[in-house]
Amino acid sequence: MNFTFKITCTDEKGLVYRISEVLLENGLNIIKNDEFVDSEKSLFFMRTEVAGIADPQKVIAQLKDQLGDCEIELSNNKPKDVVVFVTKEHHCLSDLLIRNQFKDLNFNILAVVGNYENLRELTEKFDIPFHFISTENITRDEHENLIKETLKNYGFDYLVLAKFMRILSSDFVADFKGKIINIHHSFLPAFIGANPYKQAFERGVKIIGATAHFVTNDLDEGPIIYQDIIKVTHSKTAKDLAKLGRDVEKNVLANALKLVFEDKVFIDGNKTIIFE
Repeated sequence: MNFTFKITCTDEKGLVYRISEVLLENGLNIIKNDEFVDSEKSLFFMRTEVAGIADPQKVIAQLKDQLGDCEIELSNNKPKDVVVFVTKEHHCLSDLLIRNQFKDLNFNILAVVGNYENLRELTEKFDIPFHFISTENITRDEHENLIKETLKNYGFDYLVLAKFMRILSSDFVADFKGKIINIHHSFLPAFIGANPYKQAFERGVKIIGATAHFVTNDLDEGPIIYQDIIKVTHSKTAKDLAKLGRDVEKNVLANALKLVFEDKVFIDGNKTIIFE
């Protein structure tokens, strides 16, 4: 059986030796190991893939005895279960549905939640439930409570905002801290908010990009997982930029999810540590 351990603790000498010793004592073989030290914070990050038969909780207890105050996450490397949130734009959802169909990413889409009906037919073509939860004539809290009731039907690992054009409340974000991933239609921190491609066109930018990040209470400022850009020229219209941007967005989201679903991402305050 294969496991992945993600360990975060205060940096000190001998950590790799002590961790490896515990793994060896439990009959686990290290397949792959990555480490990083944030010297400014004196924090040690380690991602270790192991193989063997052992009681993972026993291993975690022994590691904590050795390391003291630390954070340890364990993954069995199985596909992550996700619920996707959408509004009207189809490009990111379409890409994820196809990847889900052909198992291109380490995930299973359990359901899609939309605040419009537009993407129901597309979703149901892939035999995935679509839940329409309207925002009309109700408050944001009421809308989010309806979403939470729907989510109770699914044992998910992550929520993926695939062009979900609603700002989530601080309470909702707190309930699913570190579990919400968003794709933003610009190379953050530039062009935050609405009409980013119009903003980019008006500024005469020479690159456009997209950013995938974890959602926090700071709008569009959560820990960044993945970013990419493409070059453009003055000949492109705002409509051209939007079309090109959609391709960047779906690719950035897919790359970010690949990293997260393969347990290669650590959240460290408002940034990420990523072992690719």
